[in-house]
Amino acid sequence: MKRGKKYKAVAEKVEKNKLYSAEEAMAIVKQTKVAKFDESVEVHIKMSIDPKKGDQQVRAAVVLPHGIGKTAKVAVITSTKATEAKEAGADFVGAEDLIEKIKLGKMDEVDVIVASPEMMPKLAAVAKILGPRGLMPSPKTDTVTDKIKEAVEMLKKGKLSFKNDNSGNVHQVIGKVSFDAKKLEENYVSFMDAIQKARPSGIKGKYVTAVSICSTMGPGIKISL
Repeated sequence: MKRGKKYKAVAEKVEKNKLYSAEEAMAIVKQTKVAKFDESVEVHIKMSIDPKKGDQQVRAAVVLPHGIGKTAKVAVITSTKATEAKEAGADFVGAEDLIEKIKLGKMDEVDVIVASPEMMPKLAAVAKILGPRGLMPSPKTDTVTDKIKEAVEMLKKGKLSFKNDNSGNVHQVIGKVSFDAKKLEENYVSFMDAIQKARPSGIKGKYVTAVSICSTMGPGIKISL
């Protein structure tokens, strides 16, 4: 992949094989943005899990202390709690009508979907659409719940769900380059704490094997564990 002059210039600020402390990494990531827009800061975590094994899945949720610089767009699929969902600030509220919109590809702007339990059998029809996008509601991330008001309010405060991908790694945005380095570090520490708490019971030995951060367009910065 050919890199531009801007990328090459900022990449020189990162020592290729050096493992940085979280504090150092957050200071450097603020200096390695390439784009004119406010780039996101991403954490990429390599794990020793086998994603094909059910007892080695990593899936949980966390509220970062400083959010990620964006308010989530929340859809609630319910036949019993519509009023509660609207009062809590959900962006989209419905039942079968929202499921039809998902089938037609008309819900692309949604970041999180919350469902009340009675709607889960009907959501099975769109599981293959929502699953790959990480949008399928799950009790593990409190997105299948009777406590709709509480769930929506927490999501609006910045609650994030995360899970491993097909190669056994986890990728998560933890803020914006414009954030103060200390806030990025605090978000990072909270996220890594949540990762450790989500350690699957089937894992023996080392769990997290490598961590790096980068801005959306910037170079990777390896962090010591």
